[in-house]
Amino acid sequence: MKVKQELERTIRLPQAVALYIGAVMGSGILLVPGMSAEMAGPASLLAWGAMVIWMLPMALVMGWLAAAYPHAGGVAHYVSRAFGEKAGVYAGWFFLMSVVIGAPVAALTGAGYLSAALGWGNFEVIILGTAILLIGLTVNYRGMKLSGRIQVTIIVGIVAVLLLAIIGSVPHIESRNFTPFMPAGWISVGQAASILFWCFIGWEAVSHLSEEFVNPKRDSVRGVIIASTVVGLLYFLTAFATVGTKSYGTEMGSDVALVKVINQMFGWGGSILAGATSFLICSATVIAYVGAASRLAYAIARDGNAPSALARLSKKYATPVGGLTFLAVCFLMIITLYGAGWISLTTLIQLPNATFILTYLAGCAAGVRLLANSRWGFRISWISLILTAAVFPFTGWAIVYPAMIALFVWLSYRYSKSKNPNRAAVAASCKKDMKMERT
Repeated sequence: MKVKQELERTIRLPQAVALYIGAVMGSGILLVPGMSAEMAGPASLLAWGAMVIWMLPMALVMGWLAAAYPHAGGVAHYVSRAFGEKAGVYAGWFFLMSVVIGAPVAALTGAGYLSAALGWGNFEVIILGTAILLIGLTVNYRGMKLSGRIQVTIIVGIVAVLLLAIIGSVPHIESRNFTPFMPAGWISVGQAASILFWCFIGWEAVSHLSEEFVNPKRDSVRGVIIASTVVGLLYFLTAFATVGTKSYGTEMGSDVALVKVINQMFGWGGSILAGATSFLICSATVIAYVGAASRLAYAIARDGNAPSALARLSKKYATPVGGLTFLAVCFLMIITLYGAGWISLTTLIQLPNATFILTYLAGCAAGVRLLANSRWGFRISWISLILTAAVFPFTGWAIVYPAMIALFVWLSYRYSKSKNPNRAAVAASCKKDMKMERT
């Protein structure tokens, strides 16, 4: 049974830009510039340049779809319109269960960076990680109006610190640090590019918030263009500063190369500033993804494809309290497993990889069909689909996780069908209606 409820439209362009930046620019900006430079040397800048260019098609596809079909279901809704309700449900659960793991990973990463700067241990990492998750849940419970304002404040602070670090690194950049330019050959550039992919996902998350945009047709695409420009420049300039100051491959480790860059300007307090910046970056990412996943859970349940409890809205704030409760329970389970030492952060990081890529593949494929009447939309959807498909074979054993999710969805459909014999007829009617709308 479908639940007829509506989310409040409160997101304007500044909030949209901040949400996009927060979803895409995660802890990777602190970790990956040094790691990629250690792999490919100064030539890693070629990989960064290529990925910055590649990012735009991925972002535009999600922006165009959000503008044309604003819906809390996001990618799942687009896939439903393009390929039918069942395909959309699979896509929706892939993304939802990715966030169940991905958000705690982001929280623990930010907590780990700050704890390392303060000289704290694993217990403090768990406490700080839990705090980040609670921030994400609480802010989204209060509504996207507050969430958007907080996100704007956080993003302005992050951008300011990163720009200060980049500007402060200029006197320490030396030409000799760019030679030899390609010490490990072209293969190393490709290897560096493969790890950069994870720095540029997140555009799909904000599509789940498009139903709450005041003007989705205008702000979805504008927000994507502005955010992709800011993110691309910050990533590339941070990588350039890391290479130019040769802040990688040091005794501190390449995964904390930005700490050295910040230390050059802020002295001994640089490590603490870098840790605090990481905390804020990961908080922004968690806020965006918790908002997206809770809206998706609400949309799936509203359309009758999940328990109706997930579609429950807060009477006070009109926010998806059912979806937020589901996420809170899942986060508690993940943090407990990690805290007990039953699962490592490395394993948690690898688990959602395949599901995130499958979500992008499904979204790009939906774009090929739904944006067929737009010459650029159709072409760019194809480009994004091909580029994303090229990455999927590298997910390895992580394909087991989406396979388990797919089995769960299939069994749920079988159970639902046995309980409601008319479901197939209803689904066929909905599919026919969507086909008529497209034509």
